[in-house]
Amino acid sequence: MNGRLALFTFGVFAKPADDPANDGFHVRNDPILAAVPLAEGYLGRSGYPDEPGPDMWGEYVFPHFCEERGDGWTPQTLSLWQDLESAMAFAYQGLHGEALHHGREWFEPPQWPPYALWWVPENHTPTRREACAKHLHLHEHGAGQQVFTFRQPVSPDGTPVELNGQKIKQIATRNAARLAAASKTG
Repeated sequence: MNGRLALFTFGVFAKPADDPANDGFHVRNDPILAAVPLAEGYLGRSGYPDEPGPDMWGEYVFPHFCEERGDGWTPQTLSLWQDLESAMAFAYQGLHGEALHHGREWFEPPQWPPYALWWVPENHTPTRREACAKHLHLHEHGAGQQVFTFRQPVSPDGTPVELNGQKIKQIATRNAARLAAASKTG
């Protein structure tokens, strides 16, 4: 099966969303969302309720173990990528990679996987409900052919693969150049 890589991320703030402890997250959020479309291998992402941007991919739902605390905002993303290396280069390098280094400042230590990956057919756009189901499957059963992590990646046909570190570095370098060029013209 040829496919596209779906990536779902999920976190729970340790303090209410608008607490000053989360200011570092909020300051980085818009620049990161602006950088995503410039990333090599990026194919699209689901939008958010009541915010301008891309359309939502289904109803905005949360994993079943998420405890709503009344602040109405628990960060999650759902995006599509061309391949594993492109998704990993964006996630762990550049603005997003820098933000990951601060995650412990903002989020509860997860009792669940912080993200889930799975392959989808070319003509399929995953929904948030599907993402939550994949995330739950990863949490309950671990990585496998249906859903996996960057540490245990599989190809679209379900066979284990190794990530190409050199390709990831090259993509990250090109992403940085694209972002720098865009900031000069923007």
